[in-house]
Formats: sequence, C-alpha cells, structure tokens
Amino acid sequence: MTGSTAALPATMTAIAIPVPGGPDALVPETRPVPAPGPGEILVKVAAAGVNRPDVLQRAGGYPPPKGASDIPGLEIAGEVAALGAGASRFKLGDKVCGLIAGGGYAEYCVVHETNALPVPDGLGLVEAAGIPETFFTVWSNVFDRGGLKPGETILIHGGTSGIGVTAIQLAKAFGATVITTAGSDDKCAAAKALGADHAINYRSQDFVQAVAEITARKGVDLILDMVGGDYVQRNLSAVAADGRIVQIAFLHGSEVKVDLRWLMLKRVTFTGSTLRVRDTAFKAALADALKAKVWPLIASGKVKVVMDSTYPLIEASKAHARMETNAHIGKIVLTV
Repeated sequence: MTGSTAALPATMTAIAIPVPGGPDALVPETRPVPAPGPGEILVKVAAAGVNRPDVLQRAGGYPPPKGASDIPGLEIAGEVAALGAGASRFKLGDKVCGLIAGGGYAEYCVVHETNALPVPDGLGLVEAAGIPETFFTVWSNVFDRGGLKPGETILIHGGTSGIGVTAIQLAKAFGATVITTAGSDDKCAAAKALGADHAINYRSQDFVQAVAEITARKGVDLILDMVGGDYVQRNLSAVAADGRIVQIAFLHGSEVKVDLRWLMLKRVTFTGSTLRVRDTAFKAALADALKAKVWPLIASGKVKVVMDSTYPLIEASKAHARMETNAHIGKIVLTV
C-alpha cells in the first residue's frame, strides 16, 4: 500500500459470524487489518451503521457477494488511514463515510475511493456512519428507478426505519407529497415531525383505504416498499394509474399470490433492486449524485440523520436485538 501511516497495527477487532443464528451469533474476533487495493482507501472506523441486510446475513439468509468480506456491515465512517495504489481523492486523516459490500463491523475497513464521500459539514462521524446505505438506497430507488418528480405523491412503507426516515425527508425536500405507514401512533407522530404529510398506523388503519381517502381515490404516484407479502396486492390497489412500485425488501416474504390484472388495467410499473451486489461504478455514480444534490441539504440541516441508538462494536449483538424489536426510530450505529 502507499501513503500508509507509520503506526498501522497488524491486527484488529472485528465482529464475525462463526455460525449463523440469533444476535448472539455475532462474536468479536481478531483479524488482520486489510490492505487497500488499487483505487481503495483504508479507513480507521469510528462508527458503522446497522442495517436489515446485516441481520439477514447473521441469520444465514443473505451471504456476502463474491469477493466481499464475510464481516457484516455495509456502511462506515472514520478517518483515512492508508491509500491504495492510484487512490487520490482523499488524503491521510480525511474524515469520510463510505458504502461497502461487507466488512464494516471492524476497527479498520477498506472502501473504494469512489464509493466514499467526505463527511458533510457539521456532522460527526457517528451520524455520518448512518448515511451511506440508506441514502444510496433511497436515491437509487426513489429518484433514479422510481422517477419521483416534484408535485407527485409517494407512499413510503416503514416510515420510521432507517430507509423510511431518509426517504421521507428527501422526498419532501424535492417537492413531493409524502404518505407513510408506521406501527404505532408515536411512530406516526415521529414520521410527521420529519415532514410526512400523512402517517397511517397500519395496526389500526387499512392503508389502502386511507390512501384512497387522502388522494380522493386517485392513488399514489410511487410506492417504496420493503414489506412484501400481502402488501404486494394491496400496493397494486393503492397505486395510481401509470404509477410505479419499487420493491427493496421482503420482510413479510417474497413468495406471494397476486392478481396481476391491475398491472395492465392501471399501467403500473413494478420494479425493484438490491444495492449490495451492484458494481463499484454504479455506486460511484450514486455517490456523485448525492454529493451534488443531497450533501448541501445535510450540511444546511434541511435533511438530518435520524439516530435511534448507539452501541459499542463489541456489543453488536445488542444492536441486532434492538433492530429485531422493530421499536427503533431511525439509525442504529456501532461505535468503535
């Protein structure tokens, strides 16, 4: 490696998954400090975000892509500790946050320089660790794939999840009317405090009926869904003619029975994506768009990183247990 600091250790603490299982399957281990390859930077991790894919990986349902670290963790923030050959976007000591395909639950992590961004002005490293996975995902699926335009109406399921709180704020910042679902009145209030125009408690209201009332039976232009299961058919009922549905996860299952006539009758575009397996160049384009269009909103305070809780790295199991309660509002972050 080039441009490395003089005091890099040979080993580090990382969180491994020796055997898939519950939160206790996350075990601290001593691992070699990774070396950055061409175009990569080594980051001394200050904090790492916790996301649903990490939980799925821990349970044995979401193996890392080929070539990715087996250590969980898809987003980190910290200081640049070493530069790989040809890496020139950052210098040693720069504070960055980055999107990775694995390896975040560790004291050091490698990220391609094009998939890293400077920490937004005024933001600490712990908050910055809660940015990459959710902001990259929302930008890709709501604005690129979903094509959300000013003046349109979007329905965001899971409004107080990490994805949800980000999607609410960005959709609102770019001129959309925002409807969201959440599982309690307190969560609905939190979603509205973030800018949602309407928040539907899915435990006490039928979101299809509520959307029909809110939109004078027109339906919504775009739906962002991570629930799946029986929501698939209900989303087809709630979407407007010529509307779009973007699927990004299946918390209630991916095998569903659906009456697809509504795709034809409403001329619906039903699409979806997953970010982790996409190549470096695709993620680099997202990083460039975020830096140009979203970083100024974060720096100005118009868009915030909503924090639920933090846990020390070695207590990653407690962070996963917190996520699995579904009680969190915003991001759960590990501190190193």
